Amino acid sequence: MADSKATKARKVAGSIGLVTPMGEPAPAQAPPADEEWQLPGGSARVYYGQGHKGVVRPVVLADGFNLGPTDFDWLWDGLENGRFPFISELRRRGRTLVLVGFDERSESILRNAETMTAAIMRTVAEQLGDTRLLVGGFSMGGIVTRYALAKMEMQRMDHRVGVYVSFDSPHRGAWVPIGLQAFAHYLADAGDDTYLRQISSPASQQMLWRHLDALDGTPKESPLRREFKEQLERVGGWPRIPRLIGVSSGRGDGVGNGVRAGAKALTCAGPLFDGTYFLAQPKGEAADVAVLDGVLGGPYTITTSGFPELDGAPGGTLESFGIVGDTLTAFGENVDMVHRSVCFVPSISAVAIRDLDRQENLYAKIDELPPEESDLDDFLLSTDNDPHAVMTAEIGEWVLDRLPD
Repeated sequence: MADSKATKARKVAGSIGLVTPMGEPAPAQAPPADEEWQLPGGSARVYYGQGHKGVVRPVVLADGFNLGPTDFDWLWDGLENGRFPFISELRRRGRTLVLVGFDERSESILRNAETMTAAIMRTVAEQLGDTRLLVGGFSMGGIVTRYALAKMEMQRMDHRVGVYVSFDSPHRGAWVPIGLQAFAHYLADAGDDTYLRQISSPASQQMLWRHLDALDGTPKESPLRREFKEQLERVGGWPRIPRLIGVSSGRGDGVGNGVRAGAKALTCAGPLFDGTYFLAQPKGEAADVAVLDGVLGGPYTITTSGFPELDGAPGGTLESFGIVGDTLTAFGENVDMVHRSVCFVPSISAVAIRDLDRQENLYAKIDELPPEESDLDDFLLSTDNDPHAVMTAEIGEWVLDRLPD
């Protein structure tokens, strides 16, 4: 019986995804691209604008984080078939869309920036006409593009970019609950480290505000994040030639998502993880955030010190507990899930206005702050704390209104 439970625990460990469930059914196939480009470390799908037969008035957008290569069907589906048909509206305006994907989305941002650089230069070479480009990306893709453009300028490469845009990108860091990071280490003991490989991948460590490197470790800024920030500063931090714009999936009035600090977010009652539960991130010293127990051993109490109330903060949300809870339920675990979604990219991070280390920063009324506090030239905050990087009409129309002439 114990062996049977351990085998099932291994299957659980291999099925949990960080940003999407592992093995989730794919959406409908994206339409054929007008061109497909092979790039170093990735590829691009090119869709001509309405009425054109070549690359005219291009928009170049990079994919975000996940494990494995870019799934262009998923990328297309999220941009076109959700709340707002962004691709159709873009092409209706006569714009060519270049979607850039990576061979390994969890690879170092520095490495994937080489793919984005190649995509930009290929676009410049193929372009008909002289309209300056809009270039950016979704979530991690915005950070990849930011670094790529800044480095290109340092190397005096003519990128011809007029506008840079980031869609809910974690300029000041992203957040995955420490209890879930600890659970990834706990599950790795079952023999499948799929969940841990996502959380501990180079790109994840470079973006996460705080990272846990062991079950009994202390959450802190990853050395990979420190190194990335240093490399970003070496190339100037931001590109200086384009107009810098960004959007947040979160609110700007200081109102959080309703997740109450210290409340139980997810509780397990067996048969695999009886006694395991997770708490929404509270303030305070040596504050409990999770207890891990069950067939893999325990109990292990996970704590943090000096953290603000990150789970409930204004910002783009991710179903961090929902993905885990649904996976556990599918394998027969009795689960009580109170909070599926928590903050993933705080609003202050997406609009590059303040750091995440203080409560008053996280819950700042950004709408009332001087706009020059942001590193961006212009930004949009959403009217609700929406799912991370979701394409809404509010966001799509705002970006379309800022396309280069």
